[in-house]
Amino acid sequence: MSSGMPETINPWSSRQPPPSRAQVCNEDGLSPQDVLMSQQGTLEFDAVGTGSNHGDELRSKDSGDAVQKEKSGGCSARCSSCCFTLCKPCLVEHHPLPAQPTHCQRFRYLLMCPPHGALSRWLTILLLIVLTWVVLWAVTGSEALPGGNLFALFILVVSCKAGGLAIEVIKLPALLGMLVVGFMLRNIPVINVAEDISPTWSSSLRDMALVIILLQAGIGLDASALKRLSMVCVRLCCMPCIAEACTAAVVSHFLLGFPWAWGFMLGFVLGAVTPAVIVPSLLSLQARGYGVRQGIPTLVIAAASCDDVLAIGAFGVILGIAFAKGDIIYSIFRGPLELVMGVSFGCAAGFLLWYIPDPNQIWLPKKRFILLLYGGIFAVFGSGAAQYPGAGALGCLTMAFIAGHRWKERKEGVNTLLSYLWLLFEPLLFGLIGAEVSISYLDPATVGLGFATLIIGLCVRMVVSALAVTGAGLTWKEKLFISLAWLPKATVQAAIGSVALDTARDRGSEEELEIYGIQLLTVAVLSILFTAPLGAIVISLTGPRLLRCAPPNQTSSHRDVPEVAETQPRYEPTRGGSCREGLSVNNVLLEQTRVAENSV
Repeated sequence: MSSGMPETINPWSSRQPPPSRAQVCNEDGLSPQDVLMSQQGTLEFDAVGTGSNHGDELRSKDSGDAVQKEKSGGCSARCSSCCFTLCKPCLVEHHPLPAQPTHCQRFRYLLMCPPHGALSRWLTILLLIVLTWVVLWAVTGSEALPGGNLFALFILVVSCKAGGLAIEVIKLPALLGMLVVGFMLRNIPVINVAEDISPTWSSSLRDMALVIILLQAGIGLDASALKRLSMVCVRLCCMPCIAEACTAAVVSHFLLGFPWAWGFMLGFVLGAVTPAVIVPSLLSLQARGYGVRQGIPTLVIAAASCDDVLAIGAFGVILGIAFAKGDIIYSIFRGPLELVMGVSFGCAAGFLLWYIPDPNQIWLPKKRFILLLYGGIFAVFGSGAAQYPGAGALGCLTMAFIAGHRWKERKEGVNTLLSYLWLLFEPLLFGLIGAEVSISYLDPATVGLGFATLIIGLCVRMVVSALAVTGAGLTWKEKLFISLAWLPKATVQAAIGSVALDTARDRGSEEELEIYGIQLLTVAVLSILFTAPLGAIVISLTGPRLLRCAPPNQTSSHRDVPEVAETQPRYEPTRGGSCREGLSVNNVLLEQTRVAENSV
């Protein structure tokens, strides 16, 4: 050039062919691109060795990793495929149930994995049962092991619940199966775990269950029906009880040789019906609409508690006269005093629950449920501690009735919570009642004559019960049902059946009085064994056949809802327990709702 500068030759000039990789690579065998990538950290080179050999090593390493990954991925895929092939015959998603499956296909479908349907439900229940026992053992130790109190109660609850479910399969009340299982757990020599239950625990748990059932009954009482049938209720709670007591006293005096005082004690032990059997059966019928418009469930439930107060009070009076060491005048007025105390407490507590808690609070049903439950527990246990046990049941029932009358529609939440609690205490109550019956109490010489005394008293009671509800506007079928529903005996007989015997032993009375006490207890045990299951079966089977059926949201009086009587069809009970005209009670309600929506 003219400037004297050396001429620069462009290696990429179009006048020359592009260089090959060998021409542009440096002495280490690296191209400019490789050098740039090395400077940026993408490649690492050894300053002494050659880059080409190192690059080959990297490429071979990457290819080796890829091959290794391919091998491991293939092994995992083969394992997954093998497991899928083995498990596929057992997976429910690959074997749907046919449209019209056979019994064998249903059974095979039920056992497929993962657990589903009925099998899953039963496995869940089994796991809950096992975990419950494990937790009890972890907390209490030996009490939850065989021979312990909690272990016996745990076995009793689980066994009685299973017995109740089994007996429901043949369309009988669950309490019947629970009574039978409780009796077996006490009297079968190999499995007599019920003997390990503490008598104090047994009595307290029975009273707790009685609180729950009385609260449910009180909330379910119909105020309008009770007002309309108030005089009928008084007659029903007094006339059959007194008639049966007098009949049993006379018959036992001539058949068993009882003194008159002991005869009347036996009579009032037998004269009490048991709300523990009557109330659940009637609540079941009431929920399906049977006898609701006539007020029959309300009438019988209300009269049952008053009947118990009368029987227990009269028994206490006669007991005091028989042993004649207390104030006889006080014993005579003890029954009416307990009646007044129970009603007074129930009214006061019920009125208090009208305003506390106020309706605008959150969690209102839960708060009302807790207050109502505590009030019922205090009524029953407090009256026992104060030596006035007859007042507790009536106070509990009255409190729930007064409170529920003001709560109206909002009481359903409280009733739902009580029903959940009843799921636990139902097997406890009937299992413990069955466990109270010991074959050792059954004196063979007394069984026959005692059974005759019981049957004669029951016949008189049925006749007088039908006469007591005369004039209430009931049909002969409904009168017959009330007479049959007025038979079951359990809780009162289990509670006071042994009182006379214990009193005779505690006071060191002569041997003859102890014999009378054993005979009285024998007849009381017979009454439980015979009337409790019989009454539950009779109420369950005859209710849908003898009572008129109406949708359960209707009130119990024709006069209260004349427009309903004119516009609604009459529902007659069918053999299956639903209402006629091709619809069940639930379907009738759904149909009425659908018609109302269409009209709007």
